[in-house]
Amino acid sequence: MNNEQYQKELEEILELAIKKDATDVHLSVGRPPILRINGQLAPLTEKLILTDKDTQGLAFTLISEEKKEKFLSQKDIDLSFAFQKKARFRVNIYRQLGKISIALRLIPSKVRTIEELNLPAVFHQIAKSSQGFFLVVGPSGQGKSTALAALINEINHTRCDHIITIEDPIEYLFKEDKCIIDQREVGEDVQDFHRGLREVFRQDPDVIMIGEMRDPETISSAVTAAETGHLVLTTLHTNTASQTVDRIIDSFPPHQQNQIRMQLSSTILGILSRRLIPSLKEGVINAVELMIANSAIRNLIREGKTHQIDMIIETGSEEGMISLNRSLVDLVNRGMISLENAELHSTNLSELRMLLKK
Repeated sequence: MNNEQYQKELEEILELAIKKDATDVHLSVGRPPILRINGQLAPLTEKLILTDKDTQGLAFTLISEEKKEKFLSQKDIDLSFAFQKKARFRVNIYRQLGKISIALRLIPSKVRTIEELNLPAVFHQIAKSSQGFFLVVGPSGQGKSTALAALINEINHTRCDHIITIEDPIEYLFKEDKCIIDQREVGEDVQDFHRGLREVFRQDPDVIMIGEMRDPETISSAVTAAETGHLVLTTLHTNTASQTVDRIIDSFPPHQQNQIRMQLSSTILGILSRRLIPSLKEGVINAVELMIANSAIRNLIREGKTHQIDMIIETGSEEGMISLNRSLVDLVNRGMISLENAELHSTNLSELRMLLKK
């Protein structure tokens, strides 16, 4: 096939992904295109098995000559693009066994609200905060960026602020309402996350959204931004609130850890851990753990007793906290998810089984 034919083939695949409400598209040698639908991989059997030449042709329709050279030198590349005003896709092109593979994540064109995502009602309070540090965490593909987008969307419609996002790549595109929104893409608009955060203080932001914290320098700058009167929203690839606090602190050398504990304890607003679980009805449904930073949580962080955070979350329901197991039990009892999927996503299986017996 020539370039035009590869372009047409890619468009057909992406049309099918949107039509079938897929979350991801996988293009690899030796297989037909594969969609992820409701968490399950589903081959497009009506399409031919892809060859080495096919995946290269499809990949090169997605990237400019400049990015092609970058990909050929570093062996993988991230990007995002808009598809016919219907959706955006976040793309990673990479090599495996010397051949090119492509993973595309579908980003709906409409930013969904806090209610539409079934996020905890306390999210509305987070959106009103003038300063502090709030994280959305969880494994890859669990809707962290989507939850942050809902927060940004609420702020955009309810406050008159300057929002700056630093992303790699840009995912959701926001339409300005009451806020000024500047979206900066790493590699295109700014060199890296750390430099973007260093420069952001000169840009008069009220709200800063960091797509992902990847290194101690970015974490340190983010916490400092929260200390100096900004609302900072970000994500991390961790499973629970306590694990998130440990990951942040452990990313620093021992002689700096006490300082970061003190900074984090004074700035942290909360941590949401999110899971998308196949529903017994249709699609996927949201299970969450939510930690709200009260005085007890702040003291535990300051004193290095993060292993006790789970207990505070478990007993903090009156303050809006939610343990993951209680969220899972609620979904099982309401007939929304299967017991098997609840057990699969639980981080404390014995406690989950005990709660289900009550």
